[in-house]
Formats: sequence, structure tokens, C-alpha cells
Amino acid sequence: MRYAGLNSFGRIATRFATWFAPPHKARVYLAHMNPKGYISPSAIIYHSDLRLGANVFMDDRVVVFQREKGGPVELGDRVYIYRDTILETGNGGYLEIGAGSSIHPRCQLNAYVAPIQIGYGVMIAPSCALYPYNHGIAPDQAIIEQPLQTKGGITIGDDAWIGFGVIVLSGVRIGKGAVIGAGSVVTHDVPDGAIAAGVPARVVKMRSDLA
Repeated sequence: MRYAGLNSFGRIATRFATWFAPPHKARVYLAHMNPKGYISPSAIIYHSDLRLGANVFMDDRVVVFQREKGGPVELGDRVYIYRDTILETGNGGYLEIGAGSSIHPRCQLNAYVAPIQIGYGVMIAPSCALYPYNHGIAPDQAIIEQPLQTKGGITIGDDAWIGFGVIVLSGVRIGKGAVIGAGSVVTHDVPDGAIAAGVPARVVKMRSDLA
């Protein structure tokens, strides 16, 4: 891992290190053997402005993809992106993930038109989707031909926990330390420290009520 990196030689060095490492989350220790972190040999990086903090972990089959006018993808120190997750920017959108946050398998973060900004120490469970945009649905034009629309970016505050299979839509702020129940669809802001669930998600209690 001393020679790991995103250039050709660095990817080859990473592949050699991987041969002797256990799979999946047991491989995270590799990211701490080099400030450049660990980028799986099977990860696909097709992005001209990927900014990596120290000790980032990017698991098997992660895709970082940039479409036309896509802004940067910035991952803070010790961010862990687990397998089969897609990070994508386009149409002026950008993506920021703060230090110590983790994105678990099969998530889809598509920052089109507006940004996705994720704070520090955020945990996003598997199979979540974040979409800060929508397609136009005017009746007199094919949907595929209509411009993308947005109510604003998606912001997730520090220390939030997003449960399995949650969908977060445009213009939403999820507060610091908030919890979103599995399977929820978040269409409106969630306050700091709140527990929200449902379709659409509604606040069911505050974490302070559990004390």
C-alpha cells in the first residue's frame, strides 16, 4: 500500500495488496496504511475533479462518474464508500462528503443541477438514493426532452443516520444528529435531533425524548 494511488502504477500496487487482504469491510485497514487511502482495483473512476482526503476507502465496484458540466466530488478524511455505490455529478451539481462519514453498499448519489452536501460522521445505510433534481412532466412534451428541475440541494447534517432504503429528494435539509427510518421518502426538512419515518417522512419523536 506504500505505492497505492490513482495512477497506473498505484492501481497495480493496490491490486497486489488486495490479493493478501480479506474482503469487504475487513479491508478498511488498507486505507490507513497510506494517506492516499485505498481505492479498489475494481472501482471505476471516470471523473476529472475527484478530491480525496486522507485515508479514504473505496470498495469494490464503486463508480465515480461525471457527466457534462458535472462539478467536483469531494471526499473528506476517512470517508468510507462501500461496494456497488455510485457517486455521480452533472449539470452543475457537485457532491461533498465530510470526514468520517460512511456510505454503505448499493447507494446512488446523483448530484445533478444542485449539490449534495453530507456532513461529518454521517452514516448512510445500504440501498439509499439521493436525488436533488427531478424531471419535468409537462403534458405537451416528452419527459426525456424536458429540462431537469430542482427545489434546491440536499444537505445532511453532522452525525445523522439514514436508514436502509431511504430516498431523499430535492430541497431537503436533514438536521444534525437526525435519524431517518428505513424505507422512508424524505420530501421536507427534518430538524436537528429528530427521528423521522414514513412515506412521506414525518417526525415521530426527538432523540432527546429517549433520555
